[in-house]
Amino acid sequence: KCDLSLYTTYVFFFFFTLKMQSYTRRVFFFFFFFLNQFRNSNNTEERRNVKILILLGVNQLIFFQALNSKLMCVCVCVCVCVCVCKNDTLGDGNENQFVTGPCEKNWDGSITYQCTSGNWMEFRRDCILQVINDLQRNVERIPAFVSNLSNVTVQNNQIITQSPLTVQTIVEILVNIASILKNIIIDKAVMNFLKTVDVLVSDKAAASWQSLTKENTSISLLSAIENVTDRLSDVDFTFTETFIELNRTVIKNSYRGKSNLPNSTTEILIPQVLKTTSLTVLVFAKLGKVLPSRNTGNLVSHINGNVVIVKVNETLNNISFTFDITDQSLVNPQCVFWNFNLNAWDSTGCEAKPSGNETGKITCECNHTTTFSILMFNPNDHIALDYITYIGVSISMASLILCLIIESIMWKSINDTSNYTSYMRHVSIVNIVVSLLIANICFIIGAAIAEPEQPTSVGRCSPVVFFMHFFYLALFFWMLISALLLFYRTVMVSHGHGQSWSQMLKAKMMVIAFIVGYGAPLLIAVITVASTAGQENYISKRNSCWLNWYESKALLAFVIPALTILAINLVVLIVVLYKMLGRGVASIQRDEKHALVVIAICVAILTPFFGLTWGFGIGTMVSQDFGMHVVFALLNSLQVSLCEFLF
Repeated sequence: KCDLSLYTTYVFFFFFTLKMQSYTRRVFFFFFFFLNQFRNSNNTEERRNVKILILLGVNQLIFFQALNSKLMCVCVCVCVCVCVCKNDTLGDGNENQFVTGPCEKNWDGSITYQCTSGNWMEFRRDCILQVINDLQRNVERIPAFVSNLSNVTVQNNQIITQSPLTVQTIVEILVNIASILKNIIIDKAVMNFLKTVDVLVSDKAAASWQSLTKENTSISLLSAIENVTDRLSDVDFTFTETFIELNRTVIKNSYRGKSNLPNSTTEILIPQVLKTTSLTVLVFAKLGKVLPSRNTGNLVSHINGNVVIVKVNETLNNISFTFDITDQSLVNPQCVFWNFNLNAWDSTGCEAKPSGNETGKITCECNHTTTFSILMFNPNDHIALDYITYIGVSISMASLILCLIIESIMWKSINDTSNYTSYMRHVSIVNIVVSLLIANICFIIGAAIAEPEQPTSVGRCSPVVFFMHFFYLALFFWMLISALLLFYRTVMVSHGHGQSWSQMLKAKMMVIAFIVGYGAPLLIAVITVASTAGQENYISKRNSCWLNWYESKALLAFVIPALTILAINLVVLIVVLYKMLGRGVASIQRDEKHALVVIAICVAILTPFFGLTWGFGIGTMVSQDFGMHVVFALLNSLQVSLCEFLF
């Protein structure tokens, strides 16, 4: 590809000089013409080409004058053809010349081109996607931002720690920072992050945390801390503040470390690692006062030691911690870790071990790494609830046994009566008593298995939970049978169906009652086991032998049927009272009417009483108030006695 304009210029010069007879005129015209071309050139490349023409022109003049040969001039004219690259953006260039141009739209950087065979060809591409480049620039500003945040927090710690909303806002900022850093390796400068955390978890901020929703804000803070520690660069360093200590190190075979925080001797031991890896250990002296405690059955446990975060790149099968006990008055230590799937403390994979002759210390052995601590119970709460529960259940069981003895003595006369309403009432009584007695026995066994200091045994707890679930449901379904009997004898009789009852056989009545009383609870209990067995979420993982709530919501298989029956009984009671007050049962015999009144009184009292009891039971799942647990224990233990006295 040749520059035709230069070629045309030279041809014009060649033929024009042929017409000039004087050699002096030819020389004058040559210098005037090419000097003007050189002056009007726009860039270096054009001037370079003009210089070539000047040299060729001089060459032509010499040979033209000496030889007067047109052939020589034609040969020189052919040599003026020069190859160049043309582009509106990159400009013009000669063969093998390099030029730099911008990247395409939405890209940052540059592209280097080379002039090859008259075309600009891409030689090297140095482009980065614009959005990624913007993120990179933002990341480069993060250390300065975190440093400014920590400086402001430290300088204003007195004001910040007294404002719950300010504390919550700073936590949200830290969460956002941790989210940005999630996929980016960060360096030591970002550990100013922990300076801010140190202020937030200090004793001065305790009142602010009490005002905040701990279940959300504190968990968000812990998650942000874990995200930051996951993205540390592989450089050994130590960072220490008043209540926080961070150690980043590379371990080859094993590791033993000890906290240097004031009044803390927390130790971490990793007996063996398979290969060289990076280890991060964070020890918090005050984070336990921020994180939520744990509601275990009828007890509230408290964090009673440092909170330790351990992060390692390799899988560990054994790691041990030795914690100092903060409050020596608490008992029953549990080694736990924070489970983000449950949003709660979990003891799976951790076990408490004796600490030898050392007092005031607890050793924990775990088979994984995450956030660890120890939980302990107030012994007074534990003892009080134990006494209330066991004494109440003992009284209930004694009442149940007494009721069965009385029923067995009177059963012959009951069986011979022609009053089928009274007969079915006593059948319901016996089955309610039997169901509650077996359920209470299972309750005692479950309480013995699920001691607070021991993890829940799935193998031993599962059968106990199944039978408790089944017999507690049977209690409610036999109450439903009593209510339906009451409804039939009051409502159906007033509509002219009074004779149909006497024609029914006892066997047929018993079949219907037992299908409803035991068949429906059995079906519900079996379906509950089948639907949760694969996930291993049938029983609670919170040290109690009862249906799981937090993972599988299996407890709903008891709550929904029980509350539904209570609602049906309440509706039946309203209808029956309306009929009785409206003299709708005048045709019923006196002794049968007496039986109906007794059933109505029992349903009227037991329905709201059971509803209140299990209402408090549901409340204990969402509240850690000690008083609520005491009320539920009292009502749950003594409801049987009230039931028996009423019947």
